Amino acid sequence: MTDALLTRIAQALERLAPPPALSADLATAPAYVWDGQAIRAVEAFDPVDYELLTGIDAQKGALLENSRRHATGHAAHDALLWGARGTGKSAVVASVVGQLQRDGQDIALLQCAIDELASLPTLFSLLRGTARPFILFLDDLGFDEGVGDARSLRSLLQGGTAARPANVRLYVTSNRRHIVPRHLSEQDDPINPRDVVDDRMALSDRFGLSLGFHALDQDAYVAIVGGYAAKLGLTFDPLDAIQWSTQRGSRSGRVAWQYVVELAGRNGMTV
Repeated sequence: MTDALLTRIAQALERLAPPPALSADLATAPAYVWDGQAIRAVEAFDPVDYELLTGIDAQKGALLENSRRHATGHAAHDALLWGARGTGKSAVVASVVGQLQRDGQDIALLQCAIDELASLPTLFSLLRGTARPFILFLDDLGFDEGVGDARSLRSLLQGGTAARPANVRLYVTSNRRHIVPRHLSEQDDPINPRDVVDDRMALSDRFGLSLGFHALDQDAYVAIVGGYAAKLGLTFDPLDAIQWSTQRGSRSGRVAWQYVVELAGRNGMTV
């Protein structure tokens, strides 16, 4: 086969292959997403206002302080936000970053889908090329089968050449405190039941900051509705708010906000 023919074959293959994905400018956007191949800027980053999040004051205060430390180059933790669905775990992550940006801090949010965990070493290589602080956000993380993937993520937090760079902190939300489910059958392991339990708990132990978000009782739910309504200048009937949550089978910050959106719509307002 001649060199000319080899050259033509190579050129044909290059035309067939998709061009390498280009990553966005990491110095300019307030938020990004990682699709497993490239970092892309978020066109409209509009998180919930920090002051608007009510009923989770201790959690949002701790996360804001940790994030502020990271933004200013001080020691900061990776964070695990765990607990009941709809309690504000995801909203507070974006809200905290947005608040720091309004305060003049140069920090960005970068979300990675949980099905792209295997590509995190590639992402970390890209982020080592900038000194800008990043919050890497993994939303609704959980490992239902085995602990192999959990061990891989644990190694990225643990240190070494593939670990996250110093300008990156991981913020993870999960419905489970220990991320990997635990079962009573673990105690029946014939070899060493304690080792099985420790292996499943080891990933959550890598997060220096662990914040619990809990289901609301009726009074707390109504209080959250009241906080949202007051900030928007709305009045409401607590019994109507309770009926709204009953129809949805849940009391949470998310349901409270949905009720306030409904209330605003009834009054011809936008939120």
